[in-house]
Amino acid sequence: MSLMKPVYTVIIPVYNERESLPECHRRVSAVMEAVGEPYELLFINDGSKDGSLEILRGICAADKNSLCVSFSRNFGHMNAITAGMDFARGDAVLVIDADLQDPPELFPEMIARWKEGFEVVYGKRVERKGESAFKKASAALYYRFLKSMTNVDMPLDTGEFRLIDRKVCDAIKRIKEKNKYMRGLVSWVGFRQTGVEYVRAERFAGETKYPLSKMIKLAADGITAFSYKPLKLAATLGVVISLCSFVYLIVVLIQRLAWHSTAVGWASTVAIMLFFQGVVLIVLGVIGEYIGRIFEEIKDRPAYLVSEAINMDGSKPEDGNV
Repeated sequence: MSLMKPVYTVIIPVYNERESLPECHRRVSAVMEAVGEPYELLFINDGSKDGSLEILRGICAADKNSLCVSFSRNFGHMNAITAGMDFARGDAVLVIDADLQDPPELFPEMIARWKEGFEVVYGKRVERKGESAFKKASAALYYRFLKSMTNVDMPLDTGEFRLIDRKVCDAIKRIKEKNKYMRGLVSWVGFRQTGVEYVRAERFAGETKYPLSKMIKLAADGITAFSYKPLKLAATLGVVISLCSFVYLIVVLIQRLAWHSTAVGWASTVAIMLFFQGVVLIVLGVIGEYIGRIFEEIKDRPAYLVSEAINMDGSKPEDGNV
C-alpha cells in the first residue's frame, strides 16, 4: 500500500463481477490519475464465487494504488460499503459499483463541488439505459414510495453513487446499526448536500444484482430503518375496520328488531372472515418486519468478516469488524 495518505478513496463493492473488473479498474484509475492528487481504489469483495477475487489479486499486484478487502462470505451490498468506509483513509470518499452503470467520469465534477464546500455530492439519475419499462417504472415507484413513507428527506432517483466528506464518513461510522441503509443514513446525518445529474448506462457485463425481490427487501429495509408509519397505518386500519364492523352490527340489529329479518348466506360471512384474517396477517407481517430488525440488532454480530486483505499493510477498521 502506498505510504502517502490519499486525498481520495474510491470504494468499489464487488459481487460476481469478474467480467467487469479489468475495465472498471482501467476507467476509474484513468479518471483518478487525471485528477492529479493521491488516491486509493478500495475493492470490497463481497463473497464472490465467480473468480472475482483472483482478478482482484492480479489488479492489486500490478497497481500499488489498488487495495482489496475480501469477506468470508456474501454479507450484502450495504455491508460492503460499510467495510469500505471503515477502511477508507481519504479526505473524500467516493462510492461506485463495479458494473460501470454509474460513470466514474463524473468524479471530477463531484470533486469540484466538494471543493466548493459541499460535504455530500450524490449522483442523480435522469435516464436509465438498457432497462425494461417495468424496471424503470418499479424503480421510480420505489423511490417515491420510500420518500413518502420515511421521515428523512432522501433525494429521488439516487443510489449509492456519491462522494462524501471525511467528516460525513466518520459520522456514519459512529452509527452502530448492523443493517445500515446507506442512502438513508447519508441524508439523515445532514451536512451540505448537492446532486449532479447523469445518464445511467447499461451494465458493462453480467446480470443485475438487484432483481425485483432484492428491490422489495431494500425498500422494506429503508422503511423500517427510518419510519414508524407502517405501524401507524396498521393501527389506523384496525380502527377503521372496527368502526365499520360496529356500524354493520348496528345495521343488522335494526334489521332484526324492526323488520325481523337479517341478511342470510354463508358466502358473505366467509368472505368477511377471510378479509379480516388477511388484514390481521398483513398487520402481523408489518410488526414482524420491525421485530426481525430488532432481533438482528440485539444479536450484536459484526456487520461483516474479513478473510483476506490485500495491500492493506495490516490496517484494520476502527470498529473492529475484522
